[in-house]
Amino acid sequence: MALVIDLKPGEKILVGEAVITNDKQRTRLHIAGDAPIMREKDIMKEDEAIQSPCSRIYFLVQCMYLSRAPEEYHDKYFEQVKLVQEAAPSCKIFIMQINDEIMGRHYYKALKLSKQLIEHERELIGYATAKSAEQ
Repeated sequence: MALVIDLKPGEKILVGEAVITNDKQRTRLHIAGDAPIMREKDIMKEDEAIQSPCSRIYFLVQCMYLSRAPEEYHDKYFEQVKLVQEAAPSCKIFIMQINDEIMGRHYYKALKLSKQLIEHERELIGYATAKSAEQ
């Protein structure tokens, strides 16, 4: 079964190692195969990954997903995970789920879970900021 993706005018998509840029009209693509596929809006650039510890986790999972040798990123990923878990134990449930997907080589699912981890991190920061402002 093919993946169906609707692209807006000018929107980019990554298919394997190729970047495809849509022209001036909406387009619907039907993609079959097992190449990694990412929309431009979901791709995190390396300079964006420094914004937060959980962003670095997302970036490393993205690297695994796009790589032909994802294991090359495992050590860096697990180092970052350890730092996040020590600083914010409430992230553990997300990290356990991400780890399960990585160990099963389901990198796209791990990427989606990593987005949830970033959202949890934002909530923690928002809560801490609000508490700090109250004092």
